[in-house]
Amino acid sequence: MIFKKLKAVWILIEFIITVSFVLGIMKIFRKYNWPIRRVWAKMQRFLLGVDLEVIGKPDLEAKLLIINHQSLLDIVILDGDYPKNIAWVAKKEIADIFFFGHILKIPRMIIIDRESKTSLIKLFKDSKDRVENGRVVAIFPEGTRGSGDDIQKFKVGAKLLAQKLGLKVQPVVLIGTRKLLDSQNFTATRGKVKLIYLDSIDPKDDKDWYKNIRILMQKTLDKELSLTKD
Repeated sequence: MIFKKLKAVWILIEFIITVSFVLGIMKIFRKYNWPIRRVWAKMQRFLLGVDLEVIGKPDLEAKLLIINHQSLLDIVILDGDYPKNIAWVAKKEIADIFFFGHILKIPRMIIIDRESKTSLIKLFKDSKDRVENGRVVAIFPEGTRGSGDDIQKFKVGAKLLAQKLGLKVQPVVLIGTRKLLDSQNFTATRGKVKLIYLDSIDPKDDKDWYKNIRILMQKTLDKELSLTKD
């Protein structure tokens, strides 16, 4: 445990240094913020000692990614692997963090104030803008980080977004990220992560699509965790 906490301290220091550098580079070369972010994410995967296994393939026609959330590493893994420029939906509280909030503002991520009555309108407007500019919106429908053992109840935002803008949706399941980087217990270690791209769905084809996606993601998670226990 001591080693894991010491590694977490090292990762925190390394994050501060490299993020500061990346922010400066992205501010100067705004046109290239996506490849800069992607190189940084791949570098983090190497430095953290992540052995990544990818199952399935990204559907490049999908415009909305729905992902289970358990660790900051979720964003790093997907940013480094996904072949298109992701626009992450993030809470305003993160954007308000001194200095590091710019990691959302400079690459024009979608920042939502959940306390605002107009948050859904802003989500629709910003997402439409990003999609029209060739980006893919990524959202954590649980709204917060989970333990990694189950998929929590989905908030309604992702459902309304997909239906309002007519977006094809691809669910993504991440396995093991919290074990490798746990911000709540402040531990970090080397290990394996599975990134699973599930089949996409068009909300127009299934009235219960949102509920069914959560069920499918939970079944996928349960199956993978049972294999680990065996």
